[in-house]
Amino acid sequence: MVAWWGFLILMPQIGNPLALPGRVMLHFLVYLGQLAALCRELWTALCSGVWRLRLVAQQIVAIGYGSQGVVIVTGAFTGAVFTFQTYAKFKDFGVETTVGAVVSVALCRELGPVLAGLMVAGRVGAAMAADIGTMKVTEQVDALRVMGVHPVDYLVLPRFLAMMISMPFLVAESISFGLAASYAVSTLGYEMPSAWYVTHMLEHTNMQDLSIGMIKGFVFGIIITLISCHQGLMAENGAVGVGAGTTRAVVISSLVMLIVNFFLSVLLNYIFPIGTA
Repeated sequence: MVAWWGFLILMPQIGNPLALPGRVMLHFLVYLGQLAALCRELWTALCSGVWRLRLVAQQIVAIGYGSQGVVIVTGAFTGAVFTFQTYAKFKDFGVETTVGAVVSVALCRELGPVLAGLMVAGRVGAAMAADIGTMKVTEQVDALRVMGVHPVDYLVLPRFLAMMISMPFLVAESISFGLAASYAVSTLGYEMPSAWYVTHMLEHTNMQDLSIGMIKGFVFGIIITLISCHQGLMAENGAVGVGAGTTRAVVISSLVMLIVNFFLSVLLNYIFPIGTA
């Protein structure tokens, strides 16, 4: 009885529960529409040919150069711990010499691009949302419009181009240092002959595996830039709104990357099947 009265008291606050799925769907459709509008404006700016290369170079330094540390550490220790766990289990079946091949394919196809994307989303995506959001709430974005400068041309396009250039290199660094750490753990930690490790790795890893990692990194860069810049441009209510937009940018971009990664893996596996040259 008490629970029933509590439900009646809270009912006006939470609204009609039956309408909740509809509200969620409407908010989702509105969000997709806003992202589509941002994509259209970004495409128009991209086709205009005015790319502000000075700003692009500054963003390459901030995104690419500035993110190397976290990406390298993430890739290296991911490769090391994955090798440690894989070798321990493969040894029970007598196939520990295949550790190099398994780790290499996993890093190239999945772990390298996904973990690099998540780290870049946490570092760069948050910075994008915070920078643009601060300009939005302090009316600097409106000032750009008054001066005849489109905010997407000035704020979004340089970050987009810089991310497209930087993200494949960051993914490649994550994969490279992951393989180097895996090699060190296998040969130094478990005393596996280096020839075995390198031979199996080269036999079962090819350019198709690397291509999948680069394609995923490219797509993840687009996702991070669009979602983070959108959250910055939609920020309101002062510092509180900027903080909320920054949090949403990291959470949404991370979740979208994980979801998109599954469908990309399925699609790219049909195009580049595992084990083909």
